[in-house]
Amino acid sequence: MTTLTFHKYQGTGNDFVMLDDRAQQFDEHNNRLVRHLCDRRLGIGADGLILLRNHSEYDFEMVYFNADGFVGSMCGNGGRCTVAFAKYLGVIEEKTRFLAADGPHEAHVDEQGLVHLRMQDVHGQQEVEGHGIFLDTGSPHLIRFMPNSSLVDLNVFAEGRAIRYSELFREKGTNVNFVETPVTADQPWQVRTYERGVEDETMSCGTGVTAVALAASRRGASSPVHLRTRGGDLHVAFEARPDGSFTNVYLSGPALRVFGGTIEV
Repeated sequence: MTTLTFHKYQGTGNDFVMLDDRAQQFDEHNNRLVRHLCDRRLGIGADGLILLRNHSEYDFEMVYFNADGFVGSMCGNGGRCTVAFAKYLGVIEEKTRFLAADGPHEAHVDEQGLVHLRMQDVHGQQEVEGHGIFLDTGSPHLIRFMPNSSLVDLNVFAEGRAIRYSELFREKGTNVNFVETPVTADQPWQVRTYERGVEDETMSCGTGVTAVALAASRRGASSPVHLRTRGGDLHVAFEARPDGSFTNVYLSGPALRVFGGTIEV
């Protein structure tokens, strides 16, 4: 048996097992161990696991695993939590430049402890007939705009899973976001997300709300967009280009350490 030291972080309810792996001792190919640590009954419990590693050209590298045990694509809330974790460890102060699955990112932590993460530029969006709008914000996302007051009773697991495993998306998979448009401009956009890799609804999804904000800009939303997930509120700022792409995309919100400890594995 080996004793593993861990930290638990959450960003608007999207939770992660965080490991300080600067010594690079964690076996990233041990999918079964990752699944066990993310298991909510037999392990620590989380939507994903993140390794913080040294990197010669950046402040650190973020290696993200989905709860299914396999390396995932970019995770926005996970990125924000990794920045907070790096600050907790003393790896960074307020500003950082780090490497993730989709390339380099910049971020900073403000006086209130909110983490502002710069996402990659996004190149357009695609209408998918019968499904919704598709964007890639470091992870693939389908956005389906719903009638008002329909989200509260929506079976996100069943509806999201049906789309994620449909013939169109089965091979590569997609995350699915269900969105309710605010009645007035001062209200937030309501979002619920089915995440691939977790294969269930999560309390929040950072790359998902980023995709929703950009899609919502075509429906009158202006930067920064206020979005509300089941786990809390996030803001997405951006600049829209004439060619339909987006730059200077920032995902902002809280990222908090919940607890830490050790586990025998």
